[in-house]
Amino acid sequence: MGGVEARPAFDGEGVEDNVMVSGGLRLYSYWRSSAAYRVRIALNLKRLDYELVPVHLVRDGGEQHGATFRKVNPQGLVPTLQHGQRLVRQSMAIIEYLDETFGEHPLLPATARERARVRGLAQLIACDMHPLGNLRVLQYLEREFKATPEQREAWIRHWLALGFEAIEALLAENPSTGAFCDGESPGLADCLLVPMVYNARRFGLDLAPFPTVRRIDAHCLTLDAFQRATPEAQPDAPPPG
Repeated sequence: MGGVEARPAFDGEGVEDNVMVSGGLRLYSYWRSSAAYRVRIALNLKRLDYELVPVHLVRDGGEQHGATFRKVNPQGLVPTLQHGQRLVRQSMAIIEYLDETFGEHPLLPATARERARVRGLAQLIACDMHPLGNLRVLQYLEREFKATPEQREAWIRHWLALGFEAIEALLAENPSTGAFCDGESPGLADCLLVPMVYNARRFGLDLAPFPTVRRIDAHCLTLDAFQRATPEAQPDAPPPG
């Protein structure tokens, strides 16, 4: 089982600073970022030790906008993975990098056909659902179009519902779907599905029409790798209440 060494906060150190864990992996993360959440799941499923560096996306206008963090990621986004002196950006690229670099406990199936199916499910979430509810998109809606909190949440629920309708159909109709999105072992698609279901619950989307999605999510959350990755389990999560 992989472990996490957490820093209390982003302290302005860059890639020249030594990573504290033996495997040389450092993840720049934010507790409620669904993109960072999916990478934390992948690291846990791969049983990799890593150092977690929280980057607060809201406090003082967002630490991700500072010049120091922009050296880590010019987009000003989390997650970013540091492996030794190498930086890997974008959550899907990070997860596939981890899977290719550390061969044990693979996250993708053995055949090209099944890998294509799993990547399609993952990209549906990463490319077509997640960006429309991203923090900077929501902030732009509020700032430039004066969207109210109610309008913002209606926007999110609309795009989540459309995405989950497609995911439910793709999962329910395919014989490769098992206890997880693909068969009987958790993998890439599950890493993306669970954080998106978390977002759906956060914004009050009715998940009753998506029984396969709910079943897989519930099964994933019985596993330690998923439990340790949840937003509330992160060192930078605010205290309950």
